[in-house]
Amino acid sequence: MERKREKLTITEWAVEDRPREKMMLHGIRALSNAELLAILIGSGNVDETAVELSQRILNSAGNSLNNLGKYGIDDLVKPFKGIGEAKAITIMAALEIGRRRRDEELPRRPEIVGSADVYNLLRGQMIDLPHEEFWVLLLNRANRVIDTLRVSQGGTSATVVDVKLVMRSALQQLASALILCHNHPSNNLSPSTADDRVTGKIKSAAALFDIAVLDHIIVGEEGYFSYADEGRL
Repeated sequence: MERKREKLTITEWAVEDRPREKMMLHGIRALSNAELLAILIGSGNVDETAVELSQRILNSAGNSLNNLGKYGIDDLVKPFKGIGEAKAITIMAALEIGRRRRDEELPRRPEIVGSADVYNLLRGQMIDLPHEEFWVLLLNRANRVIDTLRVSQGGTSATVVDVKLVMRSALQQLASALILCHNHPSNNLSPSTADDRVTGKIKSAAALFDIAVLDHIIVGEEGYFSYADEGRL
C-alpha cells in the first residue's frame, strides 16, 4: 500500500511561494487574493495552510471580494475551522478599509496657470513671516503641483538656498517643471542681486535634466513680483 504523502506546512514551502516572502521579493501586486487573505489570518488549521483556508473562504464567496465584504463574523467563524472571532474581525476590517478607500475622492492636484495661482497657493503661509523662506513647487507635465517644499529658512533679509537640495527633490519626484518662491518680510517686492543669482543657478542646474523653471515669485503682504511676468527668466 502506497504511503500517504505528508502535507507541507507553509513554512516548508519554497521562499518565493510564501505570501510574506513573495511580497518582499516581487511586491504586493504579485500576490493573489488568497495570499493576501492568508497574510491577514496568519495561520490555517491542522488540515490546511493559511493560503488553502483563504482560498476556501474565497470560494464560498464566489471568489468575489465584494461578496466577501458582506460576510459577518458568524459567516466566517462557523463554517471555517481555524477562523475565530479575532481573525474574522481582521478580515472584515481589511475589507472595510478597502471599501472606504474606493469611496474616498482622490485629491485633485492644483493646476498652475499663471503667477497669481502660485501667489494664492503660498500667500497664506508666507505673508506674516518675520524671516525669509524659500519654497519650490514641483510640477508634472500638466503643470499640476506634485509637491510644495520649503527648502530654506533665513533671516529678515536673506536666506541661503542649496541648489543640490532643490534638484534632489525634483529628481526624486520626477518633476517636469519648477516654480521658485520666496517672501520679502520688508514687503519690498524688487528682486535683489542675490535673488537673480539663485534663480540663474537653479535654472542652469534644472536645464541639465530637462526640467524647466517656469517662474520665481517674490511674495509680499499686498502683492507679488513674478520673474516670468516681467520677462526676467
